This record gives sequence, structure tokens and C-alpha cells, in this order.
Amino acid sequence: MGSGIIVAGNLIVDLLKKIDIYPDANKLTTIRSVSRSTGGLVNNCAVDFARIDPTLPLKAVGRVGDDEYGEFIFENLRRYENIDTSAIKVEGQTSFTDVMYDSERRTRTYFQFRGANADLDIGDFDFDRLDGAILHVGYILLLDRLDEPDPEYGTRMARLLATAKSRGIKTSVDVVSEESDRYQTIVRPSLKYLDYCIINEIEAGKITGINVNLPDGSVNDDVMPEVCCRLREYGVSDWIVIHARDASYGLDRDGTYYQLGALDIPRELIKGTTGAGDAFCTGVLYGAYKDMSLLEAMKFGTAVASCCILEPGASDGVRSYDETIKLYSSYPEPELVTKKL
Repeated sequence: MGSGIIVAGNLIVDLLKKIDIYPDANKLTTIRSVSRSTGGLVNNCAVDFARIDPTLPLKAVGRVGDDEYGEFIFENLRRYENIDTSAIKVEGQTSFTDVMYDSERRTRTYFQFRGANADLDIGDFDFDRLDGAILHVGYILLLDRLDEPDPEYGTRMARLLATAKSRGIKTSVDVVSEESDRYQTIVRPSLKYLDYCIINEIEAGKITGINVNLPDGSVNDDVMPEVCCRLREYGVSDWIVIHARDASYGLDRDGTYYQLGALDIPRELIKGTTGAGDAFCTGVLYGAYKDMSLLEAMKFGTAVASCCILEPGASDGVRSYDETIKLYSSYPEPELVTKKL
């Protein structure tokens, strides 16, 4: 097994446009400001890993266009010496998301251009050259070619994961949250080729068909053990971790279940939640890479996500390993429930 982590999948530029109000059809509104940032799993997670540990070998795999947005992505990733961008293919147009921020209602509306991401496929992964201990890839449901059916494995993503496992590489995926019925047909086939499944409660509910929310919209803690067990039945071999706003839920290989509360970060310190899910996932996977127990990794993931929300950008708040542990230790230990399933 190789060293380092391979981070693959969506490479996106987010264009935040602050508008007066989101208009009705055929109506006009004014854009007050425009800003841009990098987004998507590869941008967020590769940078998070690099900020946590500048010595960790990282390989980025994906597609961008030969255009201004593609160069913007390369500039961001190349700020970190331990991120190898040589496996990013330049072809087509870079994916972007127009984010319309309604200043009056304080809501966001998203318009996503798939672009080059839609063409990412198995052939972009040269495992003779891609040396790594863990492959983290996503987002499923937002990678058109890899989401396509495969007659043997169910989807092309599942075939990719099976190929990685045959090379001795541990596998992990992330999923995009969307309102659809595609989860069970497109996500489930990949689970039997996963070592680590780290997703949010919305995605977990959609995959398993279990209602994870109470009438007030909060997570129903009582059903989360069943959700974890269902994901295990679908084939996830090692860690199952589900993250939500107020807690995370995990099931390890030996059947020990953990429910870990969030850190009690004062509301006035929270600058934004963009990238917090990727930050949590990065922290858990870093724990896996460093041979932590699942509970230790969940605590570290909680700490990384807590750092993330202290700054408005997706990765701006992510800190070094030592600084992250220091922040976690500065707050009361979260509530923990543990039991055998």
C-alpha cells in the first residue's frame, strides 16, 4: 500500500453574486457584488488536508478547462507544496456554480454547470502512477460519467472503487445532497466497495430510505443506529460515519456505535458553514490514515469542522493538526453515547 491520500472528483469555481432580491420570471434584479472561490470535493478536501499536515503527500485527480477558471483552480492548489496536481486533466470548460444570494430574504439559489467534471471517468485514474493509501472521491450524483450504469458493478464509480481496492488502496466517497430518488440506484452500488462511508444525515436517509428527521426538522437520534447498520448491510467494510449539525454518528468494524455531540461554539463566532461537511470528512479520513480509533477520528473531524466555521471560506478556518487539537481541548468535551450493536 502506498503513502498519502488521493483526492478525486469535482473541481468547481463558485461565483457568489449578491443580489437585492431573487426576481420572479421576466423581472429584473440588481447584482450588488460578485466574488469567486474554489469549491467541490477536490478543492476543499485537498486544501484541508494540506493545511492540517503540510508533510502529507496529496494527489489531486479531476478535470478542468483550459480557461480562466481552470487556471484559478490550479493557482489555489499550487499554493500548497504537498498537493500534486499532475493528474488533473485540462480539457473542455471548467465547472462553475452561480450562487445567487438574496440580500432581503437571506437565501441562496444555485445554478450548477457540470462542465469538465461530467467527463471524469475511470481512464483518468492511472493506478500504475497514482500511489496512495486512501482514495477519496466524489461527489456521487454530480459526476455524470462515473454515475452511469455498469453491467457488472452497477455503476462506473463502483467499478473505479473496486479497481482501487484491488490495488490495495482504501476507498472513501462523498455524495452531494439533492432532492431526488437517484440515491438508491446510483449510490448504493458503490457501498460494497467502500472502506469508509462518511456522509451527512440527509444523504444517509436518502440512501437507506429511513426517515432520519423529527417533525421539527432535527435529527432523530433513535434511528441512527439502524441507519448505520443498514449501510453496513449494503457493504461498507470499515467505518460508517454520519455527520449532522449537532452531532455525528459512527459504527466501527467491530460493531461499536458512537454518538458524539458537536463542540459548543458560540453563535457569534460562527462566520459561515461553507465547506464544513468536507472539513469533517477530511478530519475523519486523516484519523484513518494516522491509525486513530473511530472515536478519535470522529473527535478530530468534529474539531476540523469547528475550525472551518470560524471563517467564511470553505477552507480558510482549517488549521494545523496541533492547532486543531488545541481548539478542541479549549471547549468542554461533547456528550458521548456508545454501545454495541
